[in-house]
Amino acid sequence: MKKHIFNALAAAVLMTSCINLDLNPKSSGSSENWYSTAEELEMSLNALYTPAMWYTEGWRLFPTDRWTDDWNQRTQTYDWLGGAISSTWSEGKNHWANYYKGIARANTIIQSIDKAKDNLSEANIRQYAGEAKFFRASFYTYLITLFGDVPFYTEYMTLEEAYEMGRTDRNRILEQIYSDFDDAAEALPVSYTGVQRVTKGAAYAMKARAALYMNDYRTCKSASKACMDLGVYSLHPDYRELFLSKTKSSPELIFALANSNELGSYLGQNASIKNFCPRNNGGGSVAQPSWQLFFAYTCTDGLNVEDSPLYDPANPFANRDPRLSEVTAPFDEEFEDYIYNPRPSATQTLQVSSGKMVSNNDSKIVSKDCSYNGLILKKFLDEECMDDWYTDAPLRIIRYGDVLLMFAESKLELNEIDTELFNALNSVRARAYKCSVAETSKYPAITETNQTALRRILRNERRCELAWENRRWFDVMRWRMAEEAFTTPIYGLPGNAQVAANEASGYWIWPKDFRPHMTPSSYIDLSGLENYKNYYTINQHGAFVPRQYLFPIPEDERVVCPKLTQNPGY
Repeated sequence: MKKHIFNALAAAVLMTSCINLDLNPKSSGSSENWYSTAEELEMSLNALYTPAMWYTEGWRLFPTDRWTDDWNQRTQTYDWLGGAISSTWSEGKNHWANYYKGIARANTIIQSIDKAKDNLSEANIRQYAGEAKFFRASFYTYLITLFGDVPFYTEYMTLEEAYEMGRTDRNRILEQIYSDFDDAAEALPVSYTGVQRVTKGAAYAMKARAALYMNDYRTCKSASKACMDLGVYSLHPDYRELFLSKTKSSPELIFALANSNELGSYLGQNASIKNFCPRNNGGGSVAQPSWQLFFAYTCTDGLNVEDSPLYDPANPFANRDPRLSEVTAPFDEEFEDYIYNPRPSATQTLQVSSGKMVSNNDSKIVSKDCSYNGLILKKFLDEECMDDWYTDAPLRIIRYGDVLLMFAESKLELNEIDTELFNALNSVRARAYKCSVAETSKYPAITETNQTALRRILRNERRCELAWENRRWFDVMRWRMAEEAFTTPIYGLPGNAQVAANEASGYWIWPKDFRPHMTPSSYIDLSGLENYKNYYTINQHGAFVPRQYLFPIPEDERVVCPKLTQNPGY
């Protein structure tokens, strides 16, 4: 049968939920004459930069973090964390649909790009094709990570061929992902002038991430090292500043999607930033970092809270990794014009700008719907967020700190524990202390050489460095520790009267003798709290089931394509 000019029909077969999506935009002109100029190619590629195409990263604020033990949201348990998803799960369908939409567009560009050979140089054609291959590889990476074996195509198909498609082994797809990233890295420039598009470094970094998700540490090591060796990326000198709205660009950002509230180019639910802001500022304080995340941060001697003599339960922010105070606002310190003090006795607090004491809406005695665990998100929040609940911060897909940690983890798993590993790992930790990696007297440098012990340290370092950046869920899943991390309680404060009684003892939030335990896999175990019944309530309880290591194949797709088999357990 005659091949279709566009593969949109095949895409519609593969994703019934997207039949009506704009796979062939009217602005693109007809298929016979489009893709013949640089302007037309760039317009087509621009569609692949929209957050909808990067669905797992951009469908809402902190998308997968909500499914993890880093998250506390009053008493809500999300369906994935509750083990309640099925083949009709809407988010599974949306992930599937949006990535195949992006793949269809990328395939069309790659297959049509020869139309521009009379107008563009061979180098320019390779560059545009490389850019499209970067996106195709990225979208297939998400698909095989989330669903396992999936339908795979890179060229035009007839309807008959599309109906007959089944699932391709993800290892075969991974080969194409690597090839696409390699082609992109060869064709793309190291940087651009005046514009922000995917680069050679982005191709290396995303290839490293794809390999990491598949536990292919040798490939991850070489790809991350290639990114590092470009010499164009470095860690932002100030950890907090990196995540503020004003930081639109940084030598640490390898690939990010631009955000403009004025142009409406960001998240559809972006206004929900209000839910993470303190109630003193008019926010909702609906969700905040969990106690498990709080206790993941080491003390300044590099030891876990469980082992360090520096930990003070009466002042739990003291002598801790500086990143802790950048992720969640310390008690008794100013945060966005108010002294943050969630203690029950603090019915009033200081508004710094006016110098006046005001009603403290971040204390549960005053406002019952303030933070359910006493913590509040600080990372990402600044004056711009408090002003109108919107932020123009870019959607950060991958940054250099992550690349350094991927390189270090790959070296560790290959049992190459050497100076290169420690330099990458300690560079990330040293930045938290605002010093250089060589200034080992100013930060607790990591020196552990035992592979098992170092694995626990490195995993925890990833958790602390990348907190609430959409990485924790992927890490726990690939480490196969979800049964441990996602089946346990998320703790919060007990009732007001009991918190007041605890405060009178001098240890209002956690008891004097309580210490969390870090398990060999790096999980923060708070079950010891259950020896102190007056100090906690259970806000949520994870109910992960092993089938959820993979998403279900959407049932609608299986109705249209009978050869699509289902993942086990659904």
